[in-house]
Amino acid sequence: MALTTTTPLALILLTLIPFLTPQIQAQAPAPAPSGPINITTIFEKAGQYNFLIRLLNETQQLTQIQTQLNSTSEGFTIFAPTDNAFQNLPSEAINDLSDQQKVQLILYHVTPKYYSLSDFLTVSNPVRTQASGKEGNWGLHFTSQGNQVNVSTGVVTVPINNALRQQFPLAVYQLDKVLLPSELFGAKSPSSSPAPKSSKTPSKTPSSSDVERDAPSPASSKKDDSAAGRNVGFGFVAGLGLICMGVLL
Repeated sequence: MALTTTTPLALILLTLIPFLTPQIQAQAPAPAPSGPINITTIFEKAGQYNFLIRLLNETQQLTQIQTQLNSTSEGFTIFAPTDNAFQNLPSEAINDLSDQQKVQLILYHVTPKYYSLSDFLTVSNPVRTQASGKEGNWGLHFTSQGNQVNVSTGVVTVPINNALRQQFPLAVYQLDKVLLPSELFGAKSPSSSPAPKSSKTPSKTPSSSDVERDAPSPASSKKDDSAAGRNVGFGFVAGLGLICMGVLL
């Protein structure tokens, strides 16, 4: 009897489940929409990016990039040097830069487009960055060997090994070196280097005083000429006198 009583009830419940399920789902709360991406949070969570965060804030580029990121349809890619990467630079490398040059250095680590690691395998060089100067936009060059991707500036070449974030609209890649643009850190022109010093001692050019000292003075020349004239005259008179004495004898 118990089995007979339970079976119709179970059948009724099974019949009502398809009708009750949509109502239960409709009453369930919808997932909250994801908020704007916070770049600082990404760096703080990963650690070892204190210097980069400070430089982003000092140049006021963190706010600029954050604002553009939340409104772009192309996305952004950020290359993030670690604290060790900055510490390995000479101290004057950053300190000697002007405020504008520091802005350019930061923007050189940002591309106005989202790139996954696989995109770098087939990308067309140079890849445009947010940095630019009088000569135009500053670009990056990417090369690959197998699945290993390297980024080059013309001054340094850095492998890309770790992705801190790789989800549109933002990709963030860790770098063990700072990307030094050739426009700021390239080799100086040879014309700017000082001319080499000659090891030979130049020969002394005789001065006008030396020439005047060695040359005979006009007075001494006239004196010599008059003495010679007197000697000739005396010899002539002596010879004439001897001839006359011979005639007389």
